[in-house]
Amino acid sequence: MIPKYRKQYNQEFSEEKYNQLKSILAEKGGTEPTFRVSESPIFLTKEFENKLIDASESIISQIKAMPAELLQKAIPENCRVPNDTNQPHFFTIDFGVCKSKDGVIEPQLIELQAFPSLYAFQKVYEETYCEVYPFLAEIRNPMPHETFKNYLKELIVGDENPENVILLEIFPERQKTAIDFALTEKLIGIKTVCLTKVKKEGRKLYYENNGKLTEIKRIYNRVIFDELDNIPDLTTEFDFREEVDVKWITHPNWFFKISKFLLPLLKHQFVPTSYFLHEFPEHENLDDFVLKPLFSFAGSGVNLNPTKEITEAIQDKENYILQRKVYYEPIFEDINGDFSKAEIRLLYIWRENDERPILLENLGRMTKAAMVNVDFNKKDAIWIGSSNAFFG
Repeated sequence: MIPKYRKQYNQEFSEEKYNQLKSILAEKGGTEPTFRVSESPIFLTKEFENKLIDASESIISQIKAMPAELLQKAIPENCRVPNDTNQPHFFTIDFGVCKSKDGVIEPQLIELQAFPSLYAFQKVYEETYCEVYPFLAEIRNPMPHETFKNYLKELIVGDENPENVILLEIFPERQKTAIDFALTEKLIGIKTVCLTKVKKEGRKLYYENNGKLTEIKRIYNRVIFDELDNIPDLTTEFDFREEVDVKWITHPNWFFKISKFLLPLLKHQFVPTSYFLHEFPEHENLDDFVLKPLFSFAGSGVNLNPTKEITEAIQDKENYILQRKVYYEPIFEDINGDFSKAEIRLLYIWRENDERPILLENLGRMTKAAMVNVDFNKKDAIWIGSSNAFFG
């Protein structure tokens, strides 16, 4: 894919430059990334980018046409949060870089979420690649830093004073995405607050800000709701399911509404056929499908080779899908002549008065393992981990 840039990058690459990239990221974030940063960006053609955007726009149109009652069915009763919104503030969509039967490199949908990803980090990551390798500037994302910042600030802070807006997470300092929290704080001037530190008085929420109890009016939510039940002895004053006077960015219900739940309902040439487990037809071959729980994060619970014994043993079949297998094509050549596979996540924001979301940035993940997740990589491989895609 765009051999010119791959060749130049591989010629210019050095371990020193890789260490420089990581140290600049750590300096900008005030902390080191705790996930693996890939040695290389992902280079793809404009033609491939057009395919990504075409598929995404089709999927967005299909979601917009779905009845609200249908999407409400995706929310587990014990996870339903009051004061839902008409649309999410964030929309992210993951595609594998695959090869068609005709030998054409094309995207294939993996999953989608209405949940914020590493927006602040990815912008800084892209800029840092361009600092270390200046020739990349000619194919960088054309959106200026200031425009990106203004979009994110308008979405998250809105008309409020930044001190009345928080980034909410559970034990944020322990999260792998802590560097993104730090960069978000720097970018838009809000504080990161642990859920256990939120105070509640009546319908109002507060946090301690420089020794002063400060009202929370907007929450940039980074808590994965279904993880709450998995933390033993978690003591909080505030339960998501309570009526409180805050504005959610984005509302927790959307985590479920735009999720794997939608995969069997979407149609496009770049969307692999999917079924709810309880609706899996007799004529299909189980060997051609991947089993995924509807509500899981970072690849947990995914079975690449499900058997009839495994699927029949599942009691809550409506909470699982079978998605036709796609085959990631290893086309990203490293300095040793080995090849990595990759996945691209498009990062959209969706402002409340906009008909459609706006594409801000992308996130790449590279691997030489069976699953494209930074946790599944071999420790001694290169050209693996978190990355960023450049289109030229």
